Amino acid sequence: MKRFILLTVVIVLGACSGVKKTQEALNTGNYTTAMNKAIKNLADNKTKKGHQEYIVLLEEAFAKNAAREQQEIAFLQNDGNPANLETIYNKYLQLKQIQQRIRPLLPLYINDEGRNAEFNFVNYDNQILNTKDDLAEHLYQNATDLLASAKYKADFRAAYEDLKYLEEINPGYRETVAKMDEAYNKGLEFVRVNIANQTQQIIPERLESELLDFNAFGIDNFWLQYHTNPLENVKYDYAMNLDFMEINVSPERINETQIIKEKQIKDGWEYLLDRDGNVVKDSLGNKIKVDKMRTVSCKFIQFTQTKTAQIGAKVSFTDLRNGQEINSYPLSSEFLFEHIFANYQGDKRALEDDLMLYLNAREVPFPSNEQMVYDAGEDLKLRLKNIVSKYQFN
Repeated sequence: MKRFILLTVVIVLGACSGVKKTQEALNTGNYTTAMNKAIKNLADNKTKKGHQEYIVLLEEAFAKNAAREQQEIAFLQNDGNPANLETIYNKYLQLKQIQQRIRPLLPLYINDEGRNAEFNFVNYDNQILNTKDDLAEHLYQNATDLLASAKYKADFRAAYEDLKYLEEINPGYRETVAKMDEAYNKGLEFVRVNIANQTQQIIPERLESELLDFNAFGIDNFWLQYHTNPLENVKYDYAMNLDFMEINVSPERINETQIIKEKQIKDGWEYLLDRDGNVVKDSLGNKIKVDKMRTVSCKFIQFTQTKTAQIGAKVSFTDLRNGQEINSYPLSSEFLFEHIFANYQGDKRALEDDLMLYLNAREVPFPSNEQMVYDAGEDLKLRLKNIVSKYQFN
């Protein structure tokens, strides 16, 4: 019973808290927030007694929001600045949208007042269409003028954004798509990629190919293209240089270590004898047997094959418009080849299980220098990808 009462109190407090937050949003002029909260609760159950207050709050928030938005639209229209058209258009869309969200809830009956809540719905379709036409013409003309007068790539990008928005709200408007292509191509920045080897070692072709596979780098930059095979008709803005400064491959080594292991093992059984040398019997008269233990030893001979490869490199970015190096980052990577096998002399029962595993292994061929450099380059690729995928030129 106490648990039921506590649960009821929690539910009531939760409901009061929701109404209070909606009232606070209304009182502070956050009409959209107030309407969203009220609509959400009424959509769950509009006839619930505890939701009556949401109906009153929604009615008031809707009226105040519509009045304020219409007043602001009138002000912006009187200003006469075409730059206001996007704001006006979005305000009309929002006014229509909120009406569409409330309409399915109607009627909303206020019990205390004995009436349905009143919502003065307005048909905004003509205002939306007319404003959209004016906005489309403004965006198109503004982008066209910007394309004609652009001096910097940022100007072409700004024109592209206007045209992209225009295509979203009014698909197929005049030559929007063609002008978008023009703005995009002129707003692109191109990066020429070079790899230089300043070492005496050969870079594996497979590693070089993967380092130049920028499709696998996950670069998310709409306005940037990396070219690993520079095109003659492209004027490059930046250069990315990957310089291999050092490649070291160690000699092949086999190190030998020896250890002596001893262990007591069970070697049959014998009868348990007392101090006098007599066989001990149990309570039933049976002779008691015990394990016979003896110590065995084994010389464990471990062989460790090792070979290492180290790569030292640097990636740098240069602004080709002024020849200045922008940034450079050191890159380093190392790969260790290690293989262990073993032999023994003596009784191998003295060895632990983890050592026994090495007795099953045999000597293997060492990787070639080329394979070692490639394996060391795996980590180098990840480091380079991390730099390139996050690098911002502007």
